[in-house]
Amino acid sequence: MDHVNHTWPQTFILAGFTASSALRPLAFLGALCVYLLTLAGNLLIIVLVQADSGLSTPMYFFISVLSFLELWYVSTTAPSLLHTLLRGRSPVSPVVCFAQLYVFHSLGMTECYLLGVMALDRYLAICRPLHYHSLMSRQVQLWLAGATWVAGFSAALVPASLTATLPYCWKEVAHYFCDLAPLMRLACVDTSWHAQVYITVIGIINLCNIALILGLYGGIVGAVLKLPSAASRAKAFSTCSSHMTVVTLFFGSAFVVYVGPPEIRAEGRGKLIALVYTFLTPFLNPIIYTLRNKEVKEAVKRVTERIRAMLKRL
Repeated sequence: MDHVNHTWPQTFILAGFTASSALRPLAFLGALCVYLLTLAGNLLIIVLVQADSGLSTPMYFFISVLSFLELWYVSTTAPSLLHTLLRGRSPVSPVVCFAQLYVFHSLGMTECYLLGVMALDRYLAICRPLHYHSLMSRQVQLWLAGATWVAGFSAALVPASLTATLPYCWKEVAHYFCDLAPLMRLACVDTSWHAQVYITVIGIINLCNIALILGLYGGIVGAVLKLPSAASRAKAFSTCSSHMTVVTLFFGSAFVVYVGPPEIRAEGRGKLIALVYTFLTPFLNPIIYTLRNKEVKEAVKRVTERIRAMLKRL
């Protein structure tokens, strides 16, 4: 315990974003609205998938798992963002800081694996339609979903534990939440080896999942082009385009921040890019995946009608 007291400051300070006092309330209200809409949109997806039998397919099961993950993912950093926007520089204890770092990266890596599983689901549905329901049984769905969480929370142990054992001489974190690069800049020792470990772990996980997704989509494109009906091809590509949009937003911004050129992180632009995958992607996911989907709109009508019928009986 003495070693921890000597290497950790009594408190870290989250610097947040630099903004005038006049803009802070507007920025806070805007971020709060986006956060609440993100929670509402993802909760709606979960409720619809559970309540409507028309959405009881593997694709919507994995989308509901993603929505559940996004609820926790956005809630890991949004309170810190809101507090720094409203109050400016905000203190945070080292225990809370490193816990936030671990949970954030655990959920991020879980999402990496989950996006790969969702690509596998689309591949089996389009390329192996006759065997799809046997290959993607309920038991397999639950196993795959659980495996993504175990893999994500296990992989995040490496960067989180290494960062927590560093000795720190400074305490102001140039970010709105506790992340790897901003914390490493506060260390008293050379962190180049740690940085290489982080890049290797995060880079390998991202690259393997991207390679899996691209390989599966290569097979999907080949199968879709062989479909005789233009309507069938359009429907298949529509489902895939939604997934690829989220993949591009999530992996693209994460690569820039964690594997990209050091000058991006050093100049503080990392926290602006981080808003894409910590705040924007969870907000857009329900819209991209389902809220523009015909099946989901029909499910909303059915569930709404059932609620109205229940209220009338009351």
